[in-house]
Amino acid sequence: RRSVSVKTRSRKRGPKRASLEACDLGKGPGVVKGAWVEMPRYFADTKKVQDLESRLLTCMEVLQGFNAAEIAKTPFGRGEQVSIEALAAWISAASRGEKLALPQGHAEERRVYELGKRAFYYRAGPYDFSCASCHGEPGKRIRMQDLPELAKNPGDAVGFASWPAYRVSSGELWTMQRRLNDCFRQQRFPFPGYASDVTVALGVFMGVNAKGAISSAPAIKR
Repeated sequence: RRSVSVKTRSRKRGPKRASLEACDLGKGPGVVKGAWVEMPRYFADTKKVQDLESRLLTCMEVLQGFNAAEIAKTPFGRGEQVSIEALAAWISAASRGEKLALPQGHAEERRVYELGKRAFYYRAGPYDFSCASCHGEPGKRIRMQDLPELAKNPGDAVGFASWPAYRVSSGELWTMQRRLNDCFRQQRFPFPGYASDVTVALGVFMGVNAKGAISSAPAIKR
């Protein structure tokens, strides 16, 4: 994925025939190192809190002329989703070993954190599940696999801090958006929209809770 992602970033693509080398991930245009461990975060140009995937969508649309809405509707592992997955792996690898430090200085960042907290503990669906049903306390397992407690450290260090990750069971690299999508599936909830407010908010909640955790992304998961 590394060679694919580097080429994807530097290659002139899309209707505007431009590269992503000027994409600002929060550290300034073109700066990749240290960006992942501070995302999701607020971006003044979009006036939104964005995670890595939604920010890449913005850059692909603004800089290259792609239709972000169409990419968001594309199934995982197909089309431009492959480009985003490769970029996510490469960008996160540039911050591997660094400590998570999601900002909470902007009022919108704090609001989205509270939204993510509500979503994490919200119970509904045919099984009356929430994210906390599996990840709200220590010592839980499913199919002989430990379930990290994502509401605080140290559990969140092996949860949020280790995605994106290569999933051996599916033979594919999953970003956080895909991981959350599968969690909603297992709760029997309707699938969330790609890069939707709720998925970004859950990322903020988990990421802030993982403050100080060492990033191990991209990792390997069962």
